[in-house]
Amino acid sequence: MRFFGLALAASAFVLGACGGGDNAATTDDTTSTAAAAEAPAAGAAAATGTATAAPVTGEVHEVKMLGDAQGYRFEPAELTVKPGDGVKFIMVSGGPHNVSFTNVPDAAKAQLQANIPNPQGDLTTAYVTNPNEEFTISFANVPAGTYNYTCVPHSAMNMHGVITVQQ
Repeated sequence: MRFFGLALAASAFVLGACGGGDNAATTDDTTSTAAAAEAPAAGAAAATGTATAAPVTGEVHEVKMLGDAQGYRFEPAELTVKPGDGVKFIMVSGGPHNVSFTNVPDAAKAQLQANIPNPQGDLTTAYVTNPNEEFTISFANVPAGTYNYTCVPHSAMNMHGVITVQQ
């Protein structure tokens, strides 16, 4: 009986991790921005306040999402961006991966939520499961500060990162 309980729990976890919906890769920032513009109806109401998705107006930085013999990680794990920059997360190996921001100041929640393409909850992206799948998060109109994030399925394995938005 214990085996069936463990099997049921494992199945629920796997199905939950795979339930990210349509995760088609986007390589065009216009497409990502359009997806982000549609996203607030699904998730911005849960975050404090309301905001409209703001397009990337600066540089786009890349962060790789990895899970391999060296462990689960974001590369680079720490990144400093300017207001208006975007961060493109690219699934390389060991998925599924996502990004979930934690400890976000109330003043930043609505705008960050609006800038997340296809959000799957408060300040959380959809899962990417295949190599080269990607999504871009705009930091336009997001207040200066430090934004901690994690990959939900691999958080216990220290898959964490920090984005610092300069003034």
